[in-house]
Amino acid sequence: MAKLQSLDPHTPIFAQFKEKTGPIVLANTFFVPKERTEAFLALFRRQTEFMKAQPGFVSLQMHTGTADSQLLMNVAVWESTEALATAFGSPEFQRMAAEFPDDIVSYPHIFEQIDV
Repeated sequence: MAKLQSLDPHTPIFAQFKEKTGPIVLANTFFVPKERTEAFLALFRRQTEFMKAQPGFVSLQMHTGTADSQLLMNVAVWESTEALATAFGSPEFQRMAAEFPDDIVSYPHIFEQIDV
């Protein structure tokens, strides 16, 4: 299973799931060794199909780092933290998440839009 790391050590993803807010953006940056990129993306596509069918899902984009980077970043919009937490915690999603190799690191964080 991929290792989950917090971008902000004061607010790990599981603490963020408890917030009742929305709409939200999940920005999840992954460190993926080059030799695992194709297998990672195949599994991620399966997860994406599952997530798209979940209540509260809005949209998703995947990005890759430039200059031969080993980073990929998923940006997903959800109606609420509750919807994301429910989908993330489902047994089917957890089974798929367990298929990721241990050398993949995931840095998920939830954001909400602010006016500037």
